[in-house]
Amino acid sequence: MTDPDILIEAHGLTRRYGHQHAVQNLSLTLRKGEVLGLLGPNGAGKSTTMKMLTGTLKPNAGTVAIKGVSMADAPKAAKQSLGYLPEQPPVYGELTVDEFLDFAAGLHGMRGAQRKQAVASAKRDCGLEEVSKRLISNLSKGYQQRVGLAQAIIHRPPVIILDEPTVGLDPIQIREIRSLIADLGRNHSVILSSHILPEIQAVCSRVMIISRGRAVYDEPLTATEHARFDTVEVALRQPPPLAQLRDIAGVAEVQALPGGARFAVRVQPGQDPREALASAAAQGHWGLFELRAVTRSLEDIFVELTSGDALGVAA
Repeated sequence: MTDPDILIEAHGLTRRYGHQHAVQNLSLTLRKGEVLGLLGPNGAGKSTTMKMLTGTLKPNAGTVAIKGVSMADAPKAAKQSLGYLPEQPPVYGELTVDEFLDFAAGLHGMRGAQRKQAVASAKRDCGLEEVSKRLISNLSKGYQQRVGLAQAIIHRPPVIILDEPTVGLDPIQIREIRSLIADLGRNHSVILSSHILPEIQAVCSRVMIISRGRAVYDEPLTATEHARFDTVEVALRQPPPLAQLRDIAGVAEVQALPGGARFAVRVQPGQDPREALASAAAQGHWGLFELRAVTRSLEDIFVELTSGDALGVAA
């Protein structure tokens, strides 16, 4: 039975261009209320992944289901639950904002009062009311991006997919679009791709790092910011033999640091030996005067997992 909280479920997505893999065996799940950030360097496979999730690019292997509906078997039904903003906003410059959004609502089968209400609601949520009568071609890039967002949400889909939504914007426009995405995340589940760390940190609840077409990291952002560490640094005035430190529960390895009083304690996966270290130090009269986890920032993790990436065939 399908879990109703799962809005997107993708398994084993693979896309090749000739002999080059743009995406390799990538799987992801998006649940209600999540804002998932796909983070990776240029060429990592983010845009290719987005296109396969939205049904605009057929995978060579793998499956995508939107609210339990197979993208391969029933693409039209699956896409009804999606709103999509590709990297280049799909807007028509010769139309006014009102004309374009009315057209977009019509494409989703809306008529009459429902159509007018949908246009008015999308304009309000995306801050477009003051420019509704202007030609899209005469708007700034930031406002054109807002129009793209408005067409993505006009039918109020449960899932919104945004590919590099702030590329080419100035700092003020970037801040405005990020704020808008954060607001949308309160009522929609969102997948946002970016190669910009602050963008992911500003609006996402979970981050997936893609490197060379593969998912190499997938964690809640709170865990990334506050709980990820693999080393504890301990300082002792009267340290015991290293073997005694290695015997403490949760400790994988111990290395003496320069000076003789400090030690880098490598932690076993999923363990936190700090309490055991403090207890052992008190019982052994080791003179503990410092004990801290050496945390890794999202930037540290990103650089570690993606350093040496080659340029790919797709963004």
